[in-house]
Amino acid sequence: MDKKAKKRVEVLRKRTEKLMLQLQGAKQQEDEPGEVAELEAEIAKVKEEIAQLKAS
Repeated sequence: MDKKAKKRVEVLRKRTEKLMLQLQGAKQQEDEPGEVAELEAEIAKVKEEIAQLKAS
């Protein structure tokens, strides 16, 4: 991986951590229907991008 890809992976990991915290809160409060599913989909998307960057 080049520098740019490493930096992007680092940013994506931080985003994943933030999304995980939001997901925990959403699971506890369940105010908005579909919020948990949206957050889980976003986390999966970010993890997929990380995997693609690591593979290159």
